[in-house]
Amino acid sequence: QVQLVESGGGLVQPGGSLTLSCTATRNPFNFYVFLMGWYRQAPGKQRELVATITGSGTTHYADSVKGRFTISRDHVKKSVYLQMNSLKSEDTAAYYCNAYSQTLGGRDYWGQGIQVTVSS
Repeated sequence: QVQLVESGGGLVQPGGSLTLSCTATRNPFNFYVFLMGWYRQAPGKQRELVATITGSGTTHYADSVKGRFTISRDHVKKSVYLQMNSLKSEDTAAYYCNAYSQTLGGRDYWGQGIQVTVSS
């Protein structure tokens, strides 16, 4: 069973920055074939896509975070990162790391979630 362990959340003021990290703990783990993503869920709202990155590095962002957030991955460390800049109060949510592989028959893994709060 793959575990995705997230870190880096916390409280930050509007306009500030945070970097989230997510590491896959299973070894071996064919990290390259997984589409890695970050999702978020605010209280009373549905979970929404924030950003994804393919094994070859192609990225996709929600319109609400374009130009402010950057997703990246490290194949050696089996990790994915979300650099968040110019944070707004509406970015407050629980953030979840996801690993999905169509190649491996739709395997889908989620992290436990980490809280990001943007407040003065």
